[in-house]
Amino acid sequence: MESHGDYALTAVPLNARRGFISMTAVMLGFTFFASSMWTGGTLGQNFSLWPDLLLVILGGNLLLGIYGSLLAFAASKTNLSTHVLLWHSFGVKGSKLPSFMLAITQIGWFGVGIAMLSAPITKYVGIPYVPLLLVGGLAMTYTVAVGFKAIELLSMIAVPAILILGFTSVFKAIFDAPEGIDTILFSEPSGSMTIAVGMSLAVGSFISGATLTPDFVRFSKNKRIGVFSTAIGFVFGNSLMFIFGAVGAIATGVSDIAEVLALQGLLGAGIILLVLNIWTTNDNALYASGLGLVNITGLKRSHLVWAAGIFGTVASDFLYNNFIGWLSFLSVSLPPIGGIIIADFFFRARTNYPSVESFKPQMFNGVAIVAWLIAIGVSVASPDTGVFSVAPLNAIVATIVSYAVLTAALEKVAKRAIPKSAEA
Repeated sequence: MESHGDYALTAVPLNARRGFISMTAVMLGFTFFASSMWTGGTLGQNFSLWPDLLLVILGGNLLLGIYGSLLAFAASKTNLSTHVLLWHSFGVKGSKLPSFMLAITQIGWFGVGIAMLSAPITKYVGIPYVPLLLVGGLAMTYTVAVGFKAIELLSMIAVPAILILGFTSVFKAIFDAPEGIDTILFSEPSGSMTIAVGMSLAVGSFISGATLTPDFVRFSKNKRIGVFSTAIGFVFGNSLMFIFGAVGAIATGVSDIAEVLALQGLLGAGIILLVLNIWTTNDNALYASGLGLVNITGLKRSHLVWAAGIFGTVASDFLYNNFIGWLSFLSVSLPPIGGIIIADFFFRARTNYPSVESFKPQMFNGVAIVAWLIAIGVSVASPDTGVFSVAPLNAIVATIVSYAVLTAALEKVAKRAIPKSAEA
């Protein structure tokens, strides 16, 4: 019996793995994120929906889908979490640093999400803000403490409801427009933004979340289910959130999805959409942070989830008002972690990791740290405009190249050293 809970430090056993429908619902619940709708609203004010905005949305989410699918392949083949996968590249002790970064960032976003949900409900319905924060945060924490099965059930309920409510808003926008769908498709944007900057926004809005794909896809029954459910989540699910937000912004002139739905006379539906949308994403964030904390401390997952959830809830208003910029900076450091997993799994290990039981890992791998630092430097040095302005993508590519090259070079040095030591 796995003592930490929800197979935090072991491979998910065959009898606990899920099929295509279940995994697709979980990944759609993960990518149905209110922030993506807000980003879509911002893009909708800067591009005509056809064809520029659709190109930006599909291009950005295709890149996310490729990145997430590579991580999904590793996770669904090994059935290991992000943090156990890191044992192979960073070492057991070395993995605690990226686990800490991932955990603290996701706790921060969990707190921000609670405030993002509570503020519009207080504004439009009048429910007191602080009690709403506390009740919402504790309810979300409870579902995460139960484990993956609760996230799965919530996603099964939330995904169809979000789709219905989102399409209701889109259809209302079309029917209310003076010239119907033509008004939405060909409206003149109120701002100006280049395709490269728009795609950078699209990719950057969720790439830190995509890094945590293994924490959920490890429950897949096979690699095909893991990869396809991930691709659907990012390419279809996240794109749809952008489109919902963009259409609302084009129809109403505002990018805040809560305000859009209120202006459309869909306040009740909007509140339901926000609750389900943020709850499913927040649960995934807190779940991932719990797995990271288990890797760091070795304590029971459910206890750590409650501690992290209570902290995120109590600090939610402070995080929302003071730390969004800092959390965004931390998020820059997360995509290279996924890049290192990809480089180690596909290039060094040739997609074959030993089982957790037979694996004898090193304690620390300096190559991973060096590659991580190189990637962060590349990300920070990325230009604000142009083809290379997608900083997280630059960081991932830099990580994969630097890790693969450094690892290969050290292996060559080690092979050359063997005969000399043998002769001695």
